[in-house]
Formats: sequence, structure tokens, C-alpha cells
Amino acid sequence: MQEYYRLNVAGLQRNLPICKINEHLSIAAFVIFGDVDLTVKSAEALKEKLPPHDIMITAEAKSIPLIHELARQTGANTYVIARKVPKLYMVNPISVPVHSITTAKEQRLYIDETDVERMRGKRVVIVDDVISTGESMKAVEELVKEAGGNVVGRAAILAEGDAADRDDIIFLEKLPVFTK
Repeated sequence: MQEYYRLNVAGLQRNLPICKINEHLSIAAFVIFGDVDLTVKSAEALKEKLPPHDIMITAEAKSIPLIHELARQTGANTYVIARKVPKLYMVNPISVPVHSITTAKEQRLYIDETDVERMRGKRVVIVDDVISTGESMKAVEELVKEAGGNVVGRAAILAEGDAADRDDIIFLEKLPVFTK
């Protein structure tokens, strides 16, 4: 029988399935894809906590709806998505390695020279849906620094496990991890 964790965030309640990562660790799966109300309400709550910034960036893919809605609500005209594979339209891409708790192997994140120009000399907020180990955010921050941007904020809907104890991130709610 599937177990669930009841989450209350941005005035909404969701039941998150608990998924086994390994024999000692399970997490509550938080996916905003397809949940318009959760995306909109989370963006409304999160935008109030963001520091002044010029542009936002996120890593592909689960946080794309969130950054899009944040951009819409804040009146931003653009945002940057760090892609997991280089695309044919990307000119002179730069990349950094990333290893996420929910991905089995190391990946890379890519941005191209258009994204570099968008961030160079700008105040940048990094956006994610969930911050857990912080590895994805760290990789995005490396890309921002390589692009010449200045990270002024790191924001997510949820801080999972020990990430909730960090004082350098903005988040709406804590999400526990489940250990045996």
C-alpha cells in the first residue's frame, strides 16, 4: 500500500507519495507539473519573499512552471533555464556538472551565450521547486558566476531535510525525509 505525506503549502493541501531512494532513505515526491493551483499559489507566496533582482534562473525541468509563473506575476519579461543537454539552437554553450538526489547519475547543466548576456552584471535569483542536498542549486550558481552574474537569492517552494536549516535560502515550507 502506498504511503503519503500530507503537505500544507501556500494555503493548499496535497498528499505526496513517499518514494524509496535507497534501503535507508525515502522522500515525499513533490511534483508541480500539471498542478496549476499549486504553481500559482506557491509563486504568489514566494514572490513576496524574493530580494530585488534583474533576472531568474532555474535548472530543467520540474521547476519550469514555477519560474514561468514567478516571471509572469512579477512582470519579468525573461528568465533562464539551465538545460540538461545542449540544444542545436544553443550558441557557444557553457556547462557544469550536477548530481541530484533524484537522479541516478551525474548530469550536466548548459546555458548559451544569450543566457550569459542576460545574466552578465545582473542580480540573479536561482529558483527551484525543492532544495534538498543543494547540489542542483550549487551547479546553477556556478553557471551564474561563470556568466558574470551576481546571485542575490536562492528560492524554492520546499526545503527538504537538512536544507530547512540553511539560512541562505528562501522557502515556503519544510519537507521531511524518511529514514529507516
